[in-house]
Amino acid sequence: MSLNLTEKKAVVAEVSEQVASAQAIVLAEYRGLTVTEITSLRADARKAGVYLRVLKNTLVRRAVDGTPFSGLTNDMVGPLMFGISADPVAAAKVMNSFAKTNDKFVLKAGAMPNEVLDAAGIKALATMPSRDELLSKLLGTMQAPVAKFVQTLNEVPTKFVRGLAAVRDQKAA
Repeated sequence: MSLNLTEKKAVVAEVSEQVASAQAIVLAEYRGLTVTEITSLRADARKAGVYLRVLKNTLVRRAVDGTPFSGLTNDMVGPLMFGISADPVAAAKVMNSFAKTNDKFVLKAGAMPNEVLDAAGIKALATMPSRDELLSKLLGTMQAPVAKFVQTLNEVPTKFVRGLAAVRDQKAA
């Protein structure tokens, strides 16, 4: 069933809104997948905060026209599923992990702002740690010297108390 003009405009506006806040877009061919498989992929995408939809290529071309993702228009051929995420790694991770378990799901192309990626680039992007992982590693690195300093400061009174306990034990014996 085809969409009328107002419905098409609504879809283009919705996709344009997602693209405006996106850091990555991944395209994959989904030909031959069952409804159950696509439903599980959508559930994984929802958990990761990825906007995942099957859309008409012409409508997505209109939505990305004039954005940093406009280089993807040449790769929009055939039945495609679009994964759009604000986290640069999330869409690539979700779609790449699904592609590993399903041979019919083929990663075609992807993009980060002003950079188009091929399937190998998407797989490389999927292996990178996410923003949250990087922030937690940074926080751990920043916190380590402070924790070590506090531990060192705490060692002085602890040594003193141990010395007093040893003198007490010696006098008691």
